[in-house]
Amino acid sequence: MDSLTLSVQDRWIDTPRGRLLARIWQPAGADPALAPVLLFHDSLGCVELWRSFPEALALSSGRRVVAYDRPGFGQSAPRTDRLDSGFVGEEAEHVLPLLRQQLKIDRFVAFGHSVGGGMAVHCAARAPDACEALVTESAQAFVEDRTRAGIMQARELFRQPGQFERLQRYHGDKARWVLSAWIDTWLSPEFAGWSLAPVLGQVRCPALVLHGSEDEYGSQQHPLAIARGVAGPVELQIMPAVRHVPHREQEAVVAARVTAFLATLTAAPGPSRS
Repeated sequence: MDSLTLSVQDRWIDTPRGRLLARIWQPAGADPALAPVLLFHDSLGCVELWRSFPEALALSSGRRVVAYDRPGFGQSAPRTDRLDSGFVGEEAEHVLPLLRQQLKIDRFVAFGHSVGGGMAVHCAARAPDACEALVTESAQAFVEDRTRAGIMQARELFRQPGQFERLQRYHGDKARWVLSAWIDTWLSPEFAGWSLAPVLGQVRCPALVLHGSEDEYGSQQHPLAIARGVAGPVELQIMPAVRHVPHREQEAVVAARVTAFLATLTAAPGPSRS
C-alpha cells in the first residue's frame, strides 16, 4: 500500500464538554469496507504528538486512521475538573459514541497507547459488535510501583527549565491541567486500586498486545495481564530494547506489525502467544 497517496482532514466533534479536534488520514484508493483505526492517545498526548505514525499506519494498512484530542488536550476544549478513578472507562461511554456518530463510523479498530490502551480496551468491551480488533501499545493494566516511580521521575523532569514549555507547544494554556491530570491522578490514593481486570474478559475481538522490554512506565506484567485476560484470540509481542513509545522509537516496525495483524482478521481465529 506504500504507493497510495494520502489526504488529511480535520473535523470538529461536538460534545457536552465542548468541541474535540479529530484528524483523519485517508489513503486514496483504499477499500472503503475496511474498518478505520481509531487512535487513543497517552496521558500527555494529542493528535500532533502522534507525529508521523498515523500517516505511516494509513499507508501501510490501506485503512483510514482517525486520531482525536481528548477533552482538555491539544486543540480540543479545555477542562478544569479533576479526573476521577473512572476516567479511563468514560472515554468508551461518552466520547466513542459521538465519534462514531459524527464521523459515520460503523465498525472500527481500537488502537491505544499507554492509558489510551486502557481506553481502547474499554471501547472494545463496550462495543463488541462494532470493534473489529484491539491493539494495545505500552498499555497499563493496573497501577504498578514501576508506573508510579516513572511518573514521579517525570514530575521532577518537568520542574527543569524548558520542559514544561515543551508541553505548552502542544497544549497551550491547557498544559498545566494536562500535566496535573496525569501526575496527580495516577499518584492519588483513590486511583491505586484501578485495574482493567473487570473489563478484559468482555473483549472478544482479536487483540494485538505490544510492549517494549524497557518500558519505564510498566513491566511486562501489564501486557501479560492483558493477553491473559481478553476472551478473544490474542497475539503478544514484547519488543526488545524498546521503551514506552514503540511507535516513535520503531515507527516502521510497529506500522508493519499492526498491518500484518489486521490482514489476518478475515482468517480463521486461533489464539497465538509469542
